[in-house]
Amino acid sequence: MSENSQKTTHFGFSEVPEGEKAGRVQGVFNSVASKYDIMNDVMSMGIHRVWKDAMMDWLAPRPGQKLLDVAGGTGDISFRFLDRAGHGHATVLDLTEPMLVEGRKRAEAAHLADSLDWVVGDAMSLPFEDNTFDVYTISFGIRNVTRPQEALNEAYRVLRPGGRLMVLEFSQLPNDGLQKLYDLYSFNVIPRMGQAIAGDYDSYQYLVESIRKFPDQETFLGMVRSAGFGNAKYRNLSMGIAALHSGWKL
Repeated sequence: MSENSQKTTHFGFSEVPEGEKAGRVQGVFNSVASKYDIMNDVMSMGIHRVWKDAMMDWLAPRPGQKLLDVAGGTGDISFRFLDRAGHGHATVLDLTEPMLVEGRKRAEAAHLADSLDWVVGDAMSLPFEDNTFDVYTISFGIRNVTRPQEALNEAYRVLRPGGRLMVLEFSQLPNDGLQKLYDLYSFNVIPRMGQAIAGDYDSYQYLVESIRKFPDQETFLGMVRSAGFGNAKYRNLSMGIAALHSGWKL
């Protein structure tokens, strides 16, 4: 038995063998792919759009840049990036092909198919050469990766010198009382929304649990720095419900 097969990791609040997590995550997003964008709007009351716009404001895309959007799903971040850049190219990588299929439909409808590539792949083992991209983004995806530090290390590898990392992820509120209120909403409302809209209670129960298992802002900042990124910083969004982490390959 290999060393990795003996290790366990969290899948929501459950402990599972590391080798099983990717398949379980893939099953979650296979299940919700067709309703994923609608559920994002409903769950966050549309605030995820504000957070993604804040991400683009800090990132400030420039014309001609090459983006790698990991766990990019239906391409929401990539479309925003291309719109802000004016022209450029985005590669959307995701473990779950049905999410990419939904994204391709959006790209074709927006006449952007030539500006996007869609790749099935693993954040911990990117199928790209070193020093390939100007920008690496991962939005609400890194908490689903089996070993997030390896994903950050891969981000550093595929970025060109001077390249930018930007991570948007749910995080932890610094106030215990507010955190408890947020948890009440998350655990009692979101899975029921998932059942009503996507016909899937369990997947959204997992997604809520995965948020609570993700490291807090300072801990994750340390992981970004450990991957080699310089000038690493973070900004809280909506008091810490989400956070943006930024770093540079210097």
